[in-house]
Amino acid sequence: MTENKNEEQTLENETIEESAAEAVFAEEEIPAEENQGPVEKDELQLAHEKIAELEAKIEEMDNRYLRLQADFDNSRRRAKLDMEAAQKYRVQSIASDLVEALDNFERATKIEAENEQTKSLLSGMEMVYKAITDALSKEGIEPISSVGQEFDPRLHQAVMQVQDENFGSNIVVEEFQKGYLLKDRVIRPAMVKVNE
Repeated sequence: MTENKNEEQTLENETIEESAAEAVFAEEEIPAEENQGPVEKDELQLAHEKIAELEAKIEEMDNRYLRLQADFDNSRRRAKLDMEAAQKYRVQSIASDLVEALDNFERATKIEAENEQTKSLLSGMEMVYKAITDALSKEGIEPISSVGQEFDPRLHQAVMQVQDENFGSNIVVEEFQKGYLLKDRVIRPAMVKVNE
């Protein structure tokens, strides 16, 4: 019986010790939880601020990406247009030089031929002149028609004005030097005399 009492006493002591230990741990946990409450709120607030900051950065980077994409598309479009224009007007520099040579050919073909040798030479020059104008025409280079047309400052350069009753107002009366177009671009405006 004594042994039973000792065992009961030991069990009772252990139970009391466990209860006391639990109470001590419980007391320690309560202040820890109370201290963690505001800390968790601060951490939560910091986490929300960090999330908002990261979302703002993502939105900024998205906008930046879209702007860069738009700039790239514009650059590509501009490069394509420049390449098309370069292809379309590739003969402009040589055409500018050749129209000067055409002026000389025209002047040469207007002289009066007095003998057969001169006529033969003029005939050869006219053939060369025609070959050059045909080659230029294939590339889209055409002379600007002027006489009898209304004066257009984009196509004509007025060097004189006259009063001629045979022509209407602002009509080209005479052409001093031919002008030329390369497709829709003026290589050289025509030098003209215009009626007032």
